[in-house]
Amino acid sequence: MAITFSFILCLFLFSSDSLSNTEGDIVFQPSYSVATGPSVTIYLLGNASDRLLFLKNTSPSNTGSLPPPSCTVEPTQWLLTKEQIGKTAVRIQLKLERSLQLCGNNETDTDCCQQPLCVLETLELSACQEGVPPVSMYIQAQIYATFSPTNPGSENRTVLPNQVYQPLGSCPCDLTSGLCNVRCCCDQDCSEEVLKLFEGHCLQGPFGGQVSPAPDYQCSAQSTANAPDWFPFLCVMSAPENNPYLGLFYQGKTLIPKPSPSFQRPVLSAPLPADEYRQGSPIFTMSDQYFTIPQELFAGQCANTAPVAYLKNFNIKCTTLIKFCPIGPPLQMSPSDLRVQVKDGQGGVITIDVLDEVAVDLSPFISSSESPYSTDEGQVCENVTLAMDYQFFWQANGLTSITLRRTVGTIVLNSSVAVTARYSSVFLSGNVTDQPKKSGNPGYLVGAPLLAGFGDTLGNTTFIERSSINIWQPVGDGVCSTAERRPVMFGVNATAGCLLAVSQYNLTQCDVLREMVASLQASLVMATHVAKTGDPDFQRMADWLKLSYVLVNGSSADGDGWCSGVLWHQHVHVRSAVTGEVGGVPQREIQALTISYKMSSWRLECGGGDPSSCLDPMETQLFPVSSSVTFTDVLVNSGPPKTRFQVNFTEYDCDRNDVCWPELAFPLTRYYTGEPYSQSLAKGLILVFFFIVASVLGTPWKQIRQAWNTSSL
Repeated sequence: MAITFSFILCLFLFSSDSLSNTEGDIVFQPSYSVATGPSVTIYLLGNASDRLLFLKNTSPSNTGSLPPPSCTVEPTQWLLTKEQIGKTAVRIQLKLERSLQLCGNNETDTDCCQQPLCVLETLELSACQEGVPPVSMYIQAQIYATFSPTNPGSENRTVLPNQVYQPLGSCPCDLTSGLCNVRCCCDQDCSEEVLKLFEGHCLQGPFGGQVSPAPDYQCSAQSTANAPDWFPFLCVMSAPENNPYLGLFYQGKTLIPKPSPSFQRPVLSAPLPADEYRQGSPIFTMSDQYFTIPQELFAGQCANTAPVAYLKNFNIKCTTLIKFCPIGPPLQMSPSDLRVQVKDGQGGVITIDVLDEVAVDLSPFISSSESPYSTDEGQVCENVTLAMDYQFFWQANGLTSITLRRTVGTIVLNSSVAVTARYSSVFLSGNVTDQPKKSGNPGYLVGAPLLAGFGDTLGNTTFIERSSINIWQPVGDGVCSTAERRPVMFGVNATAGCLLAVSQYNLTQCDVLREMVASLQASLVMATHVAKTGDPDFQRMADWLKLSYVLVNGSSADGDGWCSGVLWHQHVHVRSAVTGEVGGVPQREIQALTISYKMSSWRLECGGGDPSSCLDPMETQLFPVSSSVTFTDVLVNSGPPKTRFQVNFTEYDCDRNDVCWPELAFPLTRYYTGEPYSQSLAKGLILVFFFIVASVLGTPWKQIRQAWNTSSL
């Protein structure tokens, strides 16, 4: 066999060498091949676009020489495919179209290998063209059969059957593989002749293979001959799987092998969206990708595409050093890029609502040796994202809505600037429309939020989009850049403010300073209308009042180092009145809401022996910015004046007297809500019963009986 193979290989080298010299513009690479597997790859180089490929089996003649190449078609067990690569190369692939599985002892399939050396043949591959001698090569195929099983088991886990219904060992007495175990009649390795030797001495019970014998109480376990008379009435009919013998076997589990250490890069699987969200599971977009927000990895270092986990809140800061204006996310993004469609976890899709705010004070976000407001020549970066605050409204295992409040600003780059952006994610239970729409029924309740909103039009319908009226709520150091806002509560007067850092440089640009302070005050009132009552209709404009502003009359006579006309105080005046009663509860309604301002002049204080604030243009001092809200009751003339009797006689006036006889039976009415109506009624009947008993057994009834008895005598 080895001599024949060497002889054929030598002939192959000789013929390939002669062919390459004859046809120099077309050549096979490699010029010969030895196939030891089911696939072979060969390249045909040169101007071979018009060549046809022919594959056939060949063998040496009696003289030991191979026949000349020919362009004839003969059937083989190989599949030939070709692919054009560029202009001067063709890739040719040969695949074996048969099984390399070694045949078993009782194998009936003919598509298997009878011997370990499964394929031993010589192939001739020719590239032919009319009028041109063919170019050929030879392939020696020497392929051995595979010894792997036809259906190999899983490489990752070993699955054992559930012994609740299927025992792990159907023949527990089969202790030796490939050998017959004595007295084990369920052993498949035992021939019929061997089984006859211990046929009457087979092992009994589950160990002998009787893993599911019918219990004695089973109706099918007793025959008619030996069954007692009472057995048909007391036997049990149940499924064969419900067998007490199954408890003798250990319940199987799924064994997962421990992964071995590897230095290879792990292959990350594609995200698999879940049908519904669970706590900690990632949120997916409509395209089945992770919904990402920049999140912190280390101190100040963040990952720009970190998945957002369901019901996981975070509030982080990311610092980025920029020398040029950003052109991509996360610092430069358009609103359309942020309006992502996200799966709600309940089979639907929701779109993120984006609300942009312009940052006036950039000091919390910028750290640089130069002022971010500098007007010197430099790069002007507009709409840089400085903060992104997400609110996820959830209910059960899904999202109901997502809102994004983005803060942008304009930065002037004269050198490198460190931008500290803030990102937060807050999950709120309910819906954005579930924010308390009611602050009373129908009148306002004291301490309930003031309902406000923007007037909007959709088609021919005018409606109110919910918003709020706020006052300052300083936190931490009390500066305006970190101050929060809290909504105005009905009937609660309040005054609050924050501190704004102002430098000598700011006082040289009074128009910019006044606009900055006015923007801070305007951010408190994000509404154009206020609801008259605590239970308004958002699509009925008659239930809403338009906010009124008091025009500020003042001159802006600025001086050297000081600015006038700064709107440092904002006052909200709410006028309300009692318009009626419902169940004895006064109903309050807003009559008007007026917003006014106070102006002042700002100047740096340079006294006290520290003139640095007036010498250094970037040295700052703190100036107050405040807001307040006041509620005033308006008296409403609800009827004619009271008479002198009504004014003086207060015995039966429940509003002016602690004892109210007309309401003696109030606990028995429907208006009493201190306890359930059934309990109050039962207690009232018990009191009536005691009153009747006391009357019957008391002194008056006794005297009546004595008088009756005396008259009878």
